[in-house]
Amino acid sequence: MVMKAIRSTARRDEYRPRGSVRPLRAGFTLVEILITLGIISLLLTLTLPMMAGALSSARAFQCQMGLRSIAFDFSIFADDELHGDRGDDDREPVGRFRLMTFVESQYGIDEFWRFGAEQTEGKAPDEAGNDPMRCSEVSGDLFFTRGNCETMRTIDPPEHVSYGFNIRLHRVERIVGGFHRLDWIWLKSAVLETSNVPLVWDVDGAAARAKNRPPTFTGPSLGSTGPLGGDRYWFPAYRHLGECNIAFMDGHVDASADLLANHDWDWAYQGAR
Repeated sequence: MVMKAIRSTARRDEYRPRGSVRPLRAGFTLVEILITLGIISLLLTLTLPMMAGALSSARAFQCQMGLRSIAFDFSIFADDELHGDRGDDDREPVGRFRLMTFVESQYGIDEFWRFGAEQTEGKAPDEAGNDPMRCSEVSGDLFFTRGNCETMRTIDPPEHVSYGFNIRLHRVERIVGGFHRLDWIWLKSAVLETSNVPLVWDVDGAAARAKNRPPTFTGPSLGSTGPLGGDRYWFPAYRHLGECNIAFMDGHVDASADLLANHDWDWAYQGAR
């Protein structure tokens, strides 16, 4: 009986093609596919937040580099020997300039109009891709019309404005004839000798629009009962992982989740006038 089974098997083997092997099972079972998809989902759940955080950190760093570049440009503009064109301020006594003039030179508006003598409107990014003073977290076109940068709609829309400059380096509160008013501040190169005076930081353009203020100049009230009171000009943006990027007079850049909590920063400084 055993020998008959062996011979039967041998005969079947005689008819099997040489070199053939038993066929392997093709594909995956449903259980294997579900397990694989579960592992992939778990990996994505773990890695996506890390990737998002890394991208946000990279954009925050890019924003800080932009602020550092603005502070460097300001140091050149404020220097008595290195500065170039100061626009209308060149008519003033040597060594005096306005923060507004610097801001306009950065945007290329008003007396620094860079969109062609015949044009009354401009846009950023322009045809060459120039997009001045742009935070990496803020997108959308900016439209410019002739006029100074503290006029509403000269730089529009406010929601697309990235940075705001220290209003206490731009205007000073005075009481004249019993009335409060804001007067120009004329800066001098001595302002560069400070290290803890805020110059420019992330601004919330939508909040500025809600207060009917241009977002280009901003600052806290600091107890003022005059035009700067009531936080009328205070609209910082904490858009970088809950922090606001800020550049100082000496060119260094920092970030904070509460700008006014840093008591070493001189928010009340009014400039060397």
